[in-house]
Amino acid sequence: MSDILNEVLGNLPKDSISDAAFEGANIVLYTKDKNFFLDNKGAIKKIVDDIKKRVELRPDPSITMDMEDAKAKIKKIIPEEAKLSNIIFDPQRSQVIIEAEKPGLAIGKQGSLLKEIRENTLWVPLIKRTPTIRSKLIESIRSVLYEHSDYRRKFLHKTGKRIYDGWIRGKKEGWVRVTYLGGARQVGRSCLFLQTAESRILLDCGIDVASEDQAYPHLEAPEFKIDELDAVIVSHAHVDHIGLVPYLFKYGYRGPVYCTAPTRDVMALLQLDLVKIQRSEGKEPIYTSEEIKEMVKHTITLDYGEVTDVTPDVRITLYNAGHILGSSLVHLHIGNGLHNMVYTGDFKYGRSELLNPAHTEFPRCETLLMESTYGGKENTLPPREECDRIFADIITKTLNRGGKVLLPVLGVGRAQEILLTVEQLIRNKVIDKVPVFIDGMVWDVTAIHTAYPEYLNNEVRKQIFHKNQNPFLSDIFKRVGSKKERQEVIENEGPCIILATSGMLVGGASVEYLKELGDNPNNSMLFTCYQGPGSLGRRIQNGEREIVFKNGQKQEILPLKMEVYTIEGYTGHSGRKQLMNFVQRCSPRPKKVIVNHGESSRCLMLASSIHKSFKIETVAPRNLEAIRIV
Repeated sequence: MSDILNEVLGNLPKDSISDAAFEGANIVLYTKDKNFFLDNKGAIKKIVDDIKKRVELRPDPSITMDMEDAKAKIKKIIPEEAKLSNIIFDPQRSQVIIEAEKPGLAIGKQGSLLKEIRENTLWVPLIKRTPTIRSKLIESIRSVLYEHSDYRRKFLHKTGKRIYDGWIRGKKEGWVRVTYLGGARQVGRSCLFLQTAESRILLDCGIDVASEDQAYPHLEAPEFKIDELDAVIVSHAHVDHIGLVPYLFKYGYRGPVYCTAPTRDVMALLQLDLVKIQRSEGKEPIYTSEEIKEMVKHTITLDYGEVTDVTPDVRITLYNAGHILGSSLVHLHIGNGLHNMVYTGDFKYGRSELLNPAHTEFPRCETLLMESTYGGKENTLPPREECDRIFADIITKTLNRGGKVLLPVLGVGRAQEILLTVEQLIRNKVIDKVPVFIDGMVWDVTAIHTAYPEYLNNEVRKQIFHKNQNPFLSDIFKRVGSKKERQEVIENEGPCIILATSGMLVGGASVEYLKELGDNPNNSMLFTCYQGPGSLGRRIQNGEREIVFKNGQKQEILPLKMEVYTIEGYTGHSGRKQLMNFVQRCSPRPKKVIVNHGESSRCLMLASSIHKSFKIETVAPRNLEAIRIV
């Protein structure tokens, strides 16, 4: 640590720097010299070019303008047309977050207004777009980060020390292995344990919500010791990948969690919802909101394409996975060029209503660890146009006979995809204009989508930027916020469409609607997302028509008379052809492919096809298998 900081300080004018610290892998310098802060004459850029690390210069907190005075000054500088909505100060880091409906106008031509704010207040301004739908969760997360700003600064510095001067395991010999603690030949509880001679890293840590007896990863495996864990990397915010992350903090983990900003926000929301559901079912939650708060405090967010060291011998870069908002392919550069891996998490190699296709170009890629949810030879997904036609036909038939359409959806990704699809079909008069009721966490997650439009495809992004065109703000969407409102939808509303979580009918609002609507043949239920083995959704897909619900000590039997449909083409996963195309177009072509996150037969089938088609070594491990990569 001292070496790299001394090297940096040695290349700057004497007494120009009052403090030097790490923020994770980044180096932050503080100065009490106003002139040096405003114009360092290229000294910082030269250091960045020399050491190839991110170095940021900030004013020492002692020289920044008083916060109230700075707020008044900023309000004068930012034009009214920018529609300023919030100003939040982070005094420990001399930063001020400025929220505006029109960020471009707040930035000014070539950053002129940002420069003016810096010169007049000596605060470092960060401009963010005001979400078009208010998100209390985002506000709460920011509040947690600012309330614990002092702790977080120390945590980030400690993380940097581990990266730059943290060789703690002796010899720097080169070896790499991956142990599957979950997610091998199954969909659910994804958890990969990456070990090198120096590092211990978890890739995801999820829960299989459809399983009673095998819901959690094998954290009891002898090689996994929580007090040796260096970092957790989260690919995306679905419960089968993030459900158990706060549990690590419950048992003492205090290291970093790396992911994109939207993944952090949605992850926290889903975990809080998981605690709420477990309590509503009379179960003791496996963790509490306090552990979720700890996780947020220790999360380091990265943009797509941003390179960062996470340990002395592992460097990561996140790329768009096309699966859900903020979902990432994780590129890992191990050792000094020893080995390069890409962990896909879940990905979609095809454009959707929301997102661009998964990224395929990497600096290097010797080993690819990829999902196989739809890896079977029979898993060819229908074209999008055909899906829309079938979708519209089902809804029209149901509405014409006075019925309601229940769409159990994953709160993240599929829900927003279906919202956009329904809005488009109604706008184009393909289906009648009827109310679309949104229940569960769908509304909150949609609000987070509007806070991060840069992660969406160009078309949706442009629509969000114009309030009168924002599809999420259409008057057809009605939020259901209580049990009373839910009952009114069931009893009093006529033909309508209902989107409710959970997508696999494992607890949540969707199950409550099923209980009330399932015995009416005029109603329909349409599955648009993957149904895990053992889930109620999968059992219904397989033909189960007498559904047993527990009501305390009693059991209630529901004769399922509503029509049941499945359309797989709306999935956020890659179909069989897309999986094969991804491997074919992956640049550079990997030398080894490890297939995971799929039912056993689909993992084996995809591994066999990749080997035959591309002459690449493949393996489909079981849980608790350790694979020597190098």
